[in-house]
Amino acid sequence: MSEYVVEMRNIVKSFGEVHAVKDGQFNLIKGEIHSLIGENGAGKSTMMKMLYGMYPIDSGEIVVKGELMGKLDPKLAIHHGIGMVHQEFMLVSDLTVLENVILGFEPKKGFQIDFEKARKEIQHFIDQYNMEIQLDKKVSQISVGEAQRVEIIKTLMRGADIIILDEPTAVLTPQETRKLFEILNNLKKEQKSLVFISHKLNEVMEISDRISVMRQGFYMGSVSKEETSPLDLTKKMIGREVFLNIDKTYEKAGKRILDVQDVWVPSQKETSKIRGMSLHVNEGEIVGVAGIDGNGQSELIEAITGLRPVEKGHIFLDGKEITNLSPKKVRAVGLAHIPEDRNTRGLNRTMSIEENLVAVEVDKAPYSKGMVMNSPAMDKHAEEMVKLFDIRPTDYKLPTSSLSGGNAQKVVVAREVSMNKKLLVAAQPTRGVDIGAIESIQKTLEEAKKNGAGVLLVSTELEEITSLSDRIIVIHEGKITGELSAGEANENNLGLLMMGGSVEKKLEKEGEAHE
Repeated sequence: MSEYVVEMRNIVKSFGEVHAVKDGQFNLIKGEIHSLIGENGAGKSTMMKMLYGMYPIDSGEIVVKGELMGKLDPKLAIHHGIGMVHQEFMLVSDLTVLENVILGFEPKKGFQIDFEKARKEIQHFIDQYNMEIQLDKKVSQISVGEAQRVEIIKTLMRGADIIILDEPTAVLTPQETRKLFEILNNLKKEQKSLVFISHKLNEVMEISDRISVMRQGFYMGSVSKEETSPLDLTKKMIGREVFLNIDKTYEKAGKRILDVQDVWVPSQKETSKIRGMSLHVNEGEIVGVAGIDGNGQSELIEAITGLRPVEKGHIFLDGKEITNLSPKKVRAVGLAHIPEDRNTRGLNRTMSIEENLVAVEVDKAPYSKGMVMNSPAMDKHAEEMVKLFDIRPTDYKLPTSSLSGGNAQKVVVAREVSMNKKLLVAAQPTRGVDIGAIESIQKTLEEAKKNGAGVLLVSTELEEITSLSDRIIVIHEGKITGELSAGEANENNLGLLMMGGSVEKKLEKEGEAHE
């Protein structure tokens, strides 16, 4: 009998003319954590969605616990002990945690749901794996880390002993990531088999037993953690070395370019309302805004860029008040904006790469004169941007919908940075992009700073915040909980502030402990 609980052999999968997986290979041993890594579009998530039955395979074989699978669907996958924790949680926010866990699999007592039996079964898993879950709270009231634990409990309640986790740490604080890793190691001790999909090589090296790499739909090999390094993995992923250590410049910042004064901004969510926030950005500096998703970052960005009304307070850009001006008028004062969601606010996916590259200033020279478009000027600009930002494919007449996530993001970054505005607001600029695109985008932000722009960087990636920022502001539930210089910041004190704590109080307690 095979030592593998999962074998995926010679897998091929296409979506129309897009060949997502050309030669997929993967196997999983009982009681191991096996990471699957690769660039955006490499095929890793597609491989695991085929294992979970979300996509049918075009050709190849999937063997689960020695049994060759025919047509797989999620119901059949669950029947064979396969569970998947998706990057976007599949929870109903208005239901309690307990109701979410049993949804669709409710134990019955006659014609009624047996909540007492369900509670006992769930509590067994909570105690066994030290999960820390509040069963009677609504999902809307719990943290992101706790919501993820709820998803894991859901898979266990359905009998899963093979668990796929897709980018599980993408929205977690360092403390929540450590808690997740404790749980994963406890699951491993109980002989659960785990697939860990991630972009974060330091986490992959920490949690994995084995690591498999995919590149452009092809399987590039598997190695044990002890046999490799982040540098070797990067070369396998993209075919070259990548340098994420930014050569940060520390020249004296110039005049104040953005001034946010005691601003109050509404939100549908209580935790993300902005309550009396003040901050500033100077020319030639990067100010990072750190926080757990949903704590007011989006509302702050939208208020500055004219996309959301300000209830109270004032916002000044280059000395001119821009409070509640339209996005077009705010841009005219000197703002460029890389939005957090490139698809809804950054791009028109039906338009060409070229059209998206000039979209913000298409009504200005040299791209137009009156009602007449200047096609040669647009072509020249597009050709320069595609080359400078390494946008692939290089045919700028193609629709933007044909691009991978990383290349689509490069189009947004190229357009916004090339305008040389006084303030660049960059919201989650590397979210969901691969390591090669991350390197390119981060260097671009540093270059904008060197050229004298003020940069407001909002990111949930703490490594990105600490490596790029000159100053770091931390927000929690719409308020600033602390401001640190780049030298003062580390994962511990940033994580504490992100959860609403105080660095000063922590230091006081440590001092008392030493006395």
